[in-house]
Amino acid sequence: MYAILDIETTGGQYNEEGITEIAIYKYDGHEVVDQFISLINPEKPIQPFVVKLTGINNAMLRSAPKFYEVAKRIVEITEGCVLVAHNAGFDYRVLRTEFERLGYTFERQSLCTVELSQKLLPEQPSHSLGKLVRALGIPMSDRHRATGDALATVQLFKLLLAKDVEKEILKQLIKTEGKKGLALKLTDMLNSVPSVTGLYYIYKEDGSLIYLGKSRNIKKRLNQHFTGASSKSKKIQRQAFSVQYEETGSELIALLKECQEIKANKPVYNRAQKKTIYPYALYCTKNADGYLCLSIQKTDARKKEITVFAGPAEARNSLLKITEKYNLCNKLNGLEASGEGLCFGYSLGNCNGACGGSEEIEEYNNRVNDFIANNSFYGNSIVIIDRGRTIDERSAVLIENGIYKGYAFFNLNYQVHKLDILKNIITPMDDSKDARKIIQAYMAKKKGLKILRF
Repeated sequence: MYAILDIETTGGQYNEEGITEIAIYKYDGHEVVDQFISLINPEKPIQPFVVKLTGINNAMLRSAPKFYEVAKRIVEITEGCVLVAHNAGFDYRVLRTEFERLGYTFERQSLCTVELSQKLLPEQPSHSLGKLVRALGIPMSDRHRATGDALATVQLFKLLLAKDVEKEILKQLIKTEGKKGLALKLTDMLNSVPSVTGLYYIYKEDGSLIYLGKSRNIKKRLNQHFTGASSKSKKIQRQAFSVQYEETGSELIALLKECQEIKANKPVYNRAQKKTIYPYALYCTKNADGYLCLSIQKTDARKKEITVFAGPAEARNSLLKITEKYNLCNKLNGLEASGEGLCFGYSLGNCNGACGGSEEIEEYNNRVNDFIANNSFYGNSIVIIDRGRTIDERSAVLIENGIYKGYAFFNLNYQVHKLDILKNIITPMDDSKDARKIIQAYMAKKKGLKILRF
């Protein structure tokens, strides 16, 4: 659990500042579950430059509560939380100083989004909050007011959690929780996870990740781990201390993240993939007459496949549908034995006679190329739009010049239609044979996907 906060002060000498406004959002890693926002009477004048910067003046604060009047609420909302702030050292110091004046020792773990963004967004020229959120397309209002800055930090932290492929933030949280007591019962861990699409992470008490997986129903899949009788399930049940999850909404992003994060984190109970997930692929060749022919073959890493399949039956059924949709020839595509005469599709009106040489080669090949352009991303720049984590959010997977770049979540259309902003909010991922095949298979399976081409 995180307490994401921002504090505005009177300004002045070190450790003599007074708090003028505070905003705290309690965040469980997925959504805001509580909040506290208040002006504070600092009982001292505000520096003129601060009035100009924040718009908060002395008159506004005369009737505001003093710090001791809200101190209990601050303790309660931050209890058991890691404090998160942009330049956390400042906010945490000011908060502790105010509590020390009351004779109370306020101690919390803290995370700084400046330091996190420097590590996870090294390409950004500036890590100030204003410039950073502008570059990432994060909406921001009331700059230099606690509410506006804290809300922007919530969105920034959410993006940083997604970009933290090695899960250093979560590991630190698990270690913090490990100091508090014994492991939760398996049923308690299960109850903390919803029935959503995404990834789940099972940790030991020392913060090490022992297993990660993806599912369209995380709770159901975890229940299988916690009730399973296999040797691996028994080991997981004995060692599980904490479960964290990451909702993706999109099954494609869950598949891609699982593929990369297993390689990056090497959890002890995740076995490396020993066989090709998609052993069959669709390729295009040109026959002696010059017609382009589609054919199903065993996947060959040396060739550029159009799309991939999990099995021969799925591959053949897909090729039949493609042949019919694009008025192609069964014989040229290897769906009927070659020989004299026209294919069966010709008698049904699905083939224009390429098998008998009566259709112009250029016309036929144009339809094949049309199919390839819509189903292969080699050399193309496309964005695959899919479901997001909430009803008003969408996800995007970026392929640029045929190379898989990563994924992002967005709420505003301009974030995905402007490549410069999209690249800033993208969580970079490794372009690999496995990732490309996952994307191609998903595109072939999900016919209703929205695809933007650049």
